[in-house]
Amino acid sequence: MKQWISGGLAATVLLGGAAFADNASEEWAPETFTLDNGMEVVVLPDHRAPVVTHMVWYKVGAADEAPGRSGIAHLFEHVMFKETDDVADGEFDSIISRLGGQNNAFTSWDYTAYYERVAKQHLGKMMELEAERMTDLIIDEDPEGSFITERDVVKEERRQRVDNNPGVILQEKVLAEFWKGHPYEITVIGRMEEVEALTPQDGIDFYKKYYSPENAILVVAGDVTGEEVKTLAEQHYGVIEPSGLVDGSRKWTDVTPLSETVELTHSDPKVRQPVWYRYFDGTSQKRDREFSLALEVGLEVLGGGNTSLLYVALVEDQKVAVNAGTFAWTGLHDQGPAVIYATPSPGVSMEDLETAVTTEIANLLEAGFSDEDVERVRNSMAAEAIYARDSQQSMANLFGSWLAIGGSIEDLMTYSDDVRAVSTEDALAAVRKTFADGNHYIEAQLLPAEGEL
Repeated sequence: MKQWISGGLAATVLLGGAAFADNASEEWAPETFTLDNGMEVVVLPDHRAPVVTHMVWYKVGAADEAPGRSGIAHLFEHVMFKETDDVADGEFDSIISRLGGQNNAFTSWDYTAYYERVAKQHLGKMMELEAERMTDLIIDEDPEGSFITERDVVKEERRQRVDNNPGVILQEKVLAEFWKGHPYEITVIGRMEEVEALTPQDGIDFYKKYYSPENAILVVAGDVTGEEVKTLAEQHYGVIEPSGLVDGSRKWTDVTPLSETVELTHSDPKVRQPVWYRYFDGTSQKRDREFSLALEVGLEVLGGGNTSLLYVALVEDQKVAVNAGTFAWTGLHDQGPAVIYATPSPGVSMEDLETAVTTEIANLLEAGFSDEDVERVRNSMAAEAIYARDSQQSMANLFGSWLAIGGSIEDLMTYSDDVRAVSTEDALAAVRKTFADGNHYIEAQLLPAEGEL
């Protein structure tokens, strides 16, 4: 049920889609206010159905963990669904289920978020439940208690989702190299030995420091008004005293550029199809929004799907690959990688695939992008932002994730216009700069065990 965001395309969609819609109508435009205890509130009205999405975003993630305490942000997400002073173990999920609602949570390097989707008349109950676990979570030394039992659950989750997944193992190796020395270096789920060593006291200290209203953002999307949300928020959240331990500091810092080219491989009998990757230094929308938008447009033209230049050349024309593309992790606060990937066709060696990919990218970037291709991609990205308004949960995610890393609402409101303003020259220059000859990269290969294929 609980989730951790490990990165890659899934995280890029969730985190990097700092996208909204142009010319938002006044009746839809977000309303914002701050409670006296410092809790930020964003209201996104959507009156098409009597449903609301209620989210609480805490400005703490895996990047904020103390040395040797990796995995505690994600573990704590699990613990938050357990016992409080007034809610028995298992009752949180049961209450929401009985009301016909849905709920979940997820952890990233930059934040932890909890959400519920219910009929609008139950919004007050959702606030009551979230306020209860913000203040009265039970953490103790009981071997059968929430912290220790959930620690075991997370260990098993790591075994199943990481240690048993060759692709994730390789990705973990790559990211540890890419973000070496940076707070993003350790995967969100944490190192097994460090998770195993986490104590209930670690949990108490983490809870006291970060789970306080002045470190939280409330986002409510759906059939509500700002005044309705303000009344309920003041009733349930406004009475919570701030801890006084939140100083607003985060561990974010510039990512050190790659200083050498590194080759990594991972072989496993479970791998049925090899994959080739190159990870280059990239950017983030928060660090450099203008360059990030240009890079996203350029990478979409170059390798963003089965109509992209790279896909058509390698898969349809040359038939050396069954898949090929490019993307970038731009949704984190700090810089993420820009990635080229390809999967060889049967009988094509990894060496021949690498030659074909690098040669084709060089040719395409030398030839340049057409205005028609760039315009098509710009319009598609802007349209996706507009279509996202159809999902109140998507909107709550977009606003919450962007604000949690210090972004502004103005950036969200102008996204479509901003992406349409990216010129062909800007998009091409961004990709050329990122994949330039002489740039260092991490080359990674996911391979079957020797003799398997």
